Amino acid sequence: MPERVREFLGQVRADEAPVSVISGLPLQTLPPTPLDWTAAAAGVGRREELLLVLCGLPLGEPFGWAAQQGGRLVHDVCPSPAMERSLTSACSALPLSLHTEDGFHPCRGDYVSLLCLRNPDAVRTTFVRLGSLGLPEKLQKILQDSRFRFLPDDAHVGGACAERLRAGPDGTGLDPIIFGPPEHPYLRFDADFTAVEDGDDEAAAAMAELDEQLSAATESIALAPGDLLFIDNYQVVHGRAPFRARYDGTDRWLKRLNLIRDLRRIYATADTRSRIIR
Repeated sequence: MPERVREFLGQVRADEAPVSVISGLPLQTLPPTPLDWTAAAAGVGRREELLLVLCGLPLGEPFGWAAQQGGRLVHDVCPSPAMERSLTSACSALPLSLHTEDGFHPCRGDYVSLLCLRNPDAVRTTFVRLGSLGLPEKLQKILQDSRFRFLPDDAHVGGACAERLRAGPDGTGLDPIIFGPPEHPYLRFDADFTAVEDGDDEAAAAMAELDEQLSAATESIALAPGDLLFIDNYQVVHGRAPFRARYDGTDRWLKRLNLIRDLRRIYATADTRSRIIR
């Protein structure tokens, strides 16, 4: 890896930069965009996957989920037939709501990285940096209280770890949306998969107000082929604008990799030293 890239990524990690982009990464001649991740499971774009992993290592360790895309480390993000209105990255007709990646899990990634392979329609990735919000003090105080339940999203339905969390104290407990040092707080949120206790109207109203604030502060970027986007999953919620999928091999196609700063966080919650969460 070029020294200037290593230095840049080292600074991104040291500064906790919320959003970072590397452009101009070399891509090979690619086959048509697959219709779903299973069609890309036989090594399609493998060179680009290795490039994505290599660039991610200065920020953290790659890890995956047994219940997502067959337990692969690198995921394919592309529109899929019959999934146009799903609440997953395979949707297209609906916007992908702003969210913390895998926000329900204590070992969620520190970074989400997205390498663009194809994006002829300039479909925009959306995001909001917590630092760009000017939240009222009263709202922020409510969001810092342990009054919110983080549920596994649809990409984890049927997965063993999601089911364990649903049944155990970590999955049924209440936690804050904003947490960490007051001078540099962190955020986890997903309007589709965050709930409050029955009767806690104040917390429900605070969550709705936060959703409005996020929508008003949304930024976006249309990734071009060879662009690699790093999102700090503790400071930024991200999503995607809707688009019309053609399913003709020319649709938007990204490779996604989750990175964690300390792999032992995963080991400590499991019964084996594996970077695949089960």
